[in-house]
Amino acid sequence: MTILQLKYIVVISMSSSMREAASKLYVSQPALSASVRDLEEELGIKIFERTNKGINLTEAGREFLESAKQAVGQYEIVENKYLKLDPEKDYYSISMQHYVFAVHAFVNSIKKRSSDAFSYLIKETKTEEVLQNVRDYKSEIGVLSYAESNKNIIGKLLKGYDLDFYPLKVCSTYVYLSKNHPLSGEKELSVEQLKDYPCVIFDQTGDSEFYLSEEALSGYHFKKVIKTGDRATSCEVMTMLGGFAIGTGGMTDSIAVKDVFVSIKLKEEDTLTIGYITKKNHIISDFGNLYINELKKLAAG
Repeated sequence: MTILQLKYIVVISMSSSMREAASKLYVSQPALSASVRDLEEELGIKIFERTNKGINLTEAGREFLESAKQAVGQYEIVENKYLKLDPEKDYYSISMQHYVFAVHAFVNSIKKRSSDAFSYLIKETKTEEVLQNVRDYKSEIGVLSYAESNKNIIGKLLKGYDLDFYPLKVCSTYVYLSKNHPLSGEKELSVEQLKDYPCVIFDQTGDSEFYLSEEALSGYHFKKVIKTGDRATSCEVMTMLGGFAIGTGGMTDSIAVKDVFVSIKLKEEDTLTIGYITKKNHIISDFGNLYINELKKLAAG
């Protein structure tokens, strides 16, 4: 069994056919199929079932895939640190939901690290990808939250992915509005007052969208909803269409938007618990510990 074979399994699992996987991997289809057969014979299990409609993971294959992803993720960490053209370069990756304080903590960590050469990745992404990236060792640390409405499902995913969650703070529920919005002068707002304005939420996409929402009141059915993929798009939509977003109040801490938006307390409370996740029993790196300390400082402030 080789790391290359494990990479093959991961890519095939994300493809609709062996032909598609072979194209992604830049190998011939017969060579790819032969490599998978050799691995299946070595392990004594059937990883994929081949049908006229494509390929599917077997039950044993699904279990093996989780181990393969972890092994490939660990290998890439070692590869990035020791096998790149510049072995002295500092590499690190963080995955997070859309939280300004988590970005500030990362920037503070970079400043304190003072590396002469580095390649860092701040990945603001969907809840499921944050979980998967930490599970698969693509990121050592992830930052995410849960509300009462999705606390149980997040807990099950954390357990299933073998992840630990460390709470940083519990936040009340706020509404973000442009300073030019008709309701921007209110001291408190209710859902009823917001009903005629579009609610801007981050797109989670998938069957578990409701359960993996990073906003409070995810179970409420707003009349007008606009889904976006990043913070900048959300800000543009909210400004141009008079929309609003629901969050922890921290969005207005952003240097880029603090003069444009206001945060107003929402009457309907649905607290969010924000924290960071790591792989269970994982020994945190020096940079990781530096980042966690910065997260704790900003969360406490």
